[in-house]
Amino acid sequence: MRGRAGRGRRGPGLLGTAARTAVIAGTASSVAGRVSASQDAAARQRHEAEQAQAQVEAWQRQQDVDARVADAVARTGPAAGSAPGAQGAQLDVDELYTRLMKLGELKQAGLLDDEEFGRQKARLLGG
Repeated sequence: MRGRAGRGRRGPGLLGTAARTAVIAGTASSVAGRVSASQDAAARQRHEAEQAQAQVEAWQRQQDVDARVADAVARTGPAAGSAPGAQGAQLDVDELYTRLMKLGELKQAGLLDDEEFGRQKARLLGG
C-alpha cells in the first residue's frame, strides 16, 4: 500500500484555483460593463426618439392651431385695413390666438382633458 508520498497532486492547487477565479471574475465584470453600456445607449436612443416625437407632435398641434386661427380670421369678414373697424378685428384675432395658445398650454400641462380642450377650442373658434 502506498502512502501519501506516492500519490501525485490532483487538480490545479490553491494558486491555480485563485488565478482561474480571478480570470472568470474579470471576464464577468467586463461583460457586465459592456451590457450596461449597451443598455444605457439603448435608453438614450429611446429618450431621443421620444423627444423627437414630442417635437413633431407639438409642431403638428401648432399647425392645427394656425389653420384654425386662419379659418377664424377668414370668417370674421373683410381683410385688415379695408374697413374702419379693421384695427378692432386685428385685436380680436390677436386675442383669439393668445387664448388658443393658453388653452394649448393648459392641456399640455394636464389641466384640461381632451374633451374639455375640444369644447373650449370650439367655443373660442365659434364652432
